[in-house]
Amino acid sequence: MRFSEAELTAAVNGVAKAAFAAGSKEIRKGKVDLDQAWADLGGFGRYQLLEPLGSTVLPILAALPDVPRVVGERPTFTSAQLREAVEAHTGDDGGRLRRKAELLATTALVQAALAAIPPYADPETLVIPDSL
Repeated sequence: MRFSEAELTAAVNGVAKAAFAAGSKEIRKGKVDLDQAWADLGGFGRYQLLEPLGSTVLPILAALPDVPRVVGERPTFTSAQLREAVEAHTGDDGGRLRRKAELLATTALVQAALAAIPPYADPETLVIPDSL
């Protein structure tokens, strides 16, 4: 699947924020604002989250099959398409149970990435404000 650079950036940021929120008890309970905690991480702290998640998710997103893009909607894939792309990029090391857990976790990451991609906007019909 061909995604724009902005879409891939949004996908990786969405996955990293979801993983960051899942790892923080204070954020999950609503005691700390996610965006504020994300900003407080600083550049290197965010990089430490973004780099391994991006290395995991980006090849899988690129391996997804091309689907027709509908203006105003996110791309949708069947569970079989997701499973096939994830299995193609998951190693065979470990036992059967470990592999299954890794497949489920990676599939959840890819689903979070797809949910973070903004709705499609056709570049040919975009209206650019005059103030630019």
